Amino acid sequence: MLIQVIGTGLFSLISWAVFAFFFHKDRSRYRNCYFLSVALASLIPFILTLSGEYMDRVALAMMNAALMFLLIVPFFLIFNGIVMIRKEGKHLSQLLSLGLGIVILLGEAAFVATVFGFYLSDRFPTEADFYHSAYYITGAVISVSVIYGSVAFLVFMIYTLFLQIIPRKKDFDYVIIHGAGLLHGNRVSKLLADRLDKAIEVYRKDPTPPKLIPSGGQGEDESLSEAEAMRAYLIEKGIPESDIILESQSTTTLENLQYSKQIVDRIEGRKYTALVTSNYHVYRALRYCRKIHLTCTGIGSHVAFYYWPSALIREFIAIHAEKKHTVMFAAGWLLCITAIFLPLVF
Repeated sequence: MLIQVIGTGLFSLISWAVFAFFFHKDRSRYRNCYFLSVALASLIPFILTLSGEYMDRVALAMMNAALMFLLIVPFFLIFNGIVMIRKEGKHLSQLLSLGLGIVILLGEAAFVATVFGFYLSDRFPTEADFYHSAYYITGAVISVSVIYGSVAFLVFMIYTLFLQIIPRKKDFDYVIIHGAGLLHGNRVSKLLADRLDKAIEVYRKDPTPPKLIPSGGQGEDESLSEAEAMRAYLIEKGIPESDIILESQSTTTLENLQYSKQIVDRIEGRKYTALVTSNYHVYRALRYCRKIHLTCTGIGSHVAFYYWPSALIREFIAIHAEKKHTVMFAAGWLLCITAIFLPLVF
C-alpha cells in the first residue's frame, strides 16, 4: 500500500510540475487546458490509495458523484437556455446553452439505449451487430461524439475558471479595459460597467496607481466612442482624468489590444500591463496578446451567472473555429471513433 501511495503521489506531483512549467511559460496556450485536467485527474488515484481500506467506498462515492453530475448537466443547460431566452431574447447566440443541453441529453439517451440494447439481448454485441445494425452504429457514434465534445468543453471550462482564481500581482503600470457595445448608442451597459468596476478595483488596490486605457471605437449606431463613454464612467467614479488614456479607434478585440499596445509602447518607462475583460473572455484575449507580443496579466470581471454558460460556449466555438484547432479537434474525434470500431476489424 505504501508503494502505491508513493507511486500515485509521485505521478500526481510530476503532472502538476509539468502543468506549472507550461503555465508559467505561456498562459494562453491551449495545451494548458489538458495539462491541468491531467494534473487534476492524477489526484483521483492518489486519493484512492490514501483512503486505504475505505478505497471501495471512496471510489463508489466518486463514481456516483460523477454520474449525478453527468445527469444534471444537460438539464441545467436547458434550464439556463430558457432563462437566457427570457432575459436576452431569441438571438442565435442566446440559444447556445439550450442547444448544447439538448445535444448532451440526446447523446446520453443514445448511450443508455445502446447499453440497454446489449443488456436486454443478454449478450455482448458481435461484429455482425455493428456492421449490419444501424442501431448499434448510430448509437455508438452519437455516444462517442457527445462524450468527446463534452470532455473537450469541460477541460476548456476548467482552465478558464482556473485563470480566474490564481493569485496575481497588484503592481501594474497600465490597465487595458476592453470595450463592449453601448446602450442606446451612448450609455455604458451592465457588462461594460462590470469591466470598468473591476478595473477601478485594480486601480485602487495598486500601490502606484496605473494608467487606465479604456479601449473601444464608435459603432455605426453609437453617438460617441465606447472609450469616451468609459472615460465618463471612470471620472464619475472618482478616477482622475490624468490617469485615463483613451484608445478610441478599435472595432475588434484584436484591435483593442493592438492599438492599446501602441499607446503603451510610445510611453517611456516600465510597462507592466493588465487587461480587464469579462471572465469568460480572458483566455481568448490572452491568445490575442500572444499573437501581437503583448506581455500582460488577464483579469476577469464579474458576469451574471445565467449569462456565463452561453458566453463560454461562444468562446469555445470561436477558439475551435481557428484552422489549427479545427483540424486537431476533428483528428481527436476520428481517433476516438476509430478506437471504438477498430477492435471489431481484428
